Amino acid sequence: MLTVGLFLGFVAITLGITIWASRHSRTANDFYAGGREFSGAQNGLAIAGDYMSAASFLGIAGLISLVGYDGFLYSIGFLVAWLVVLMLVAELVRNCGRYTMADVLAFRMSQRPVRTAAGASSIVVSIFYLLAQMVGAGSLVALLLGDANGSARTLTIIAVGGLMIVYVTFGGMKGTTWIQIVKAALLMAGAVTLTVLVLLRFDGNVNAMLHTAAQTSGHGEAFLQPGLQYGSSLTSRIDFISLALALVLGTAGLPHILVRFYTVPTARAARRSVMWAIGLIGAFYLMTIVLGFGAAAILGSDAIRSSNAAGNTALPLLAEELGGGGDSIGGVVLLAVIAAVAFATILAVVAGLTLASSSSAAHDLYAAVIHKGRASEKEELAAARLSAIVIGAVAIALSLTAQKLNVAFLVALAFAVAASANLPTILFTLFWRRFNTRGTVWAIYGGLVSSVVLVIFSPVVSGGPNPLVTGVDFHWFPLANPGIVSIPIGFLAGWIGTLRSKEEPDDSKFAEMEVRSLTGAGAY
Repeated sequence: MLTVGLFLGFVAITLGITIWASRHSRTANDFYAGGREFSGAQNGLAIAGDYMSAASFLGIAGLISLVGYDGFLYSIGFLVAWLVVLMLVAELVRNCGRYTMADVLAFRMSQRPVRTAAGASSIVVSIFYLLAQMVGAGSLVALLLGDANGSARTLTIIAVGGLMIVYVTFGGMKGTTWIQIVKAALLMAGAVTLTVLVLLRFDGNVNAMLHTAAQTSGHGEAFLQPGLQYGSSLTSRIDFISLALALVLGTAGLPHILVRFYTVPTARAARRSVMWAIGLIGAFYLMTIVLGFGAAAILGSDAIRSSNAAGNTALPLLAEELGGGGDSIGGVVLLAVIAAVAFATILAVVAGLTLASSSSAAHDLYAAVIHKGRASEKEELAAARLSAIVIGAVAIALSLTAQKLNVAFLVALAFAVAASANLPTILFTLFWRRFNTRGTVWAIYGGLVSSVVLVIFSPVVSGGPNPLVTGVDFHWFPLANPGIVSIPIGFLAGWIGTLRSKEEPDDSKFAEMEVRSLTGAGAY
């Protein structure tokens, strides 16, 4: 009952924020960009809240508890990625765009083909990411209710999907941002609490914790060394390189991260947002080391795996044990608190993802492509709210079929698509004078189609240890993550498409973009 009460309490708070925000979200600028009223610190907190998802809080700690060092590699990739965002993307995108990623890509290109491609890519990436959050929510509630394979998981996914539709439809960017700020504070507090309790269990001796984790993992010292998951064969090593590329390069192409830079008034505030986010995210991922290895040491990898084969429930189980066990008041309370924090994490992230994808559907596809820029602001906002409902329904349906996969892995697939389709196009647009419309379209579709096709024919979907489709094996691509192949395809497709086009580059438009991106002159 305590857990349910905390869940309902957070839902009540977030719905209150949504109702408040709905009274201040009357224009497109309010709905898409929160009126550009947030400071660098506030936006940094919101970015951290958006980025530290269920994959971070549940998935990474779970992977570390099962495969040790190789699970920690996820943390490194997620953190290092922000250096790419800081150096190459944040300020330039803020100065060149208005509401969506497509605003940057279409700045000096033909509007309709570029916005169509960018909108499609944004929606696909967001849906991949949404799957991870909703699968995490199902795993969490199934653990709490002792219903690992029953109806609780399904009902939770449907409930989370319904809530995210409400948040976006009524609250827009203002409501979503404040929900993410509250969630970031709760998540950091929960992570710090668990980290301190784990360290106290081992009297602050990290070395003792690591060696205990190695002994209880069933793998011995190999648990603390690279190679347990990605070093057994040449294919697995290549798979790790592919994963690393996707994680490091994917963040700069995630639509729900890029739109956050439009909520601040200046490029300087955008840069400050990233600095705040790096500090918070870095501290959090350092704590995942203690949490993951601590879970392996205290619980044992077998106990974690028996609860959830992918490790998604390692942290809630750890919280229960640190509080004194399932039969104690402390265990029940701490489990309820951490579960509520994880649930808050999921709700905040799915709201941001739904907002980003519905914004692309309405602003890019409906207003710019279908109505050729002639749609009224009222019609565009109505389309954005309807898009949130449709995208939410699609995400719910797909999530019900992906419940066996690790949430960190699902997010890595989203990163691979973003790195393959979006990042090459963004970099070419900002830094290559000759880049043109055909190159933009080829880069997006080349990266998008190649990454999705390779995932479909990978061991993730069929033929792997925990495939989406059972009973058949139609995989021919050996890697679980397609990044090492699809990212170069995205860059190559953009380059070939540009060279094969007879369209002459608009030097004046590129010069305008260059000045605007670097100085902010003319930015919204």
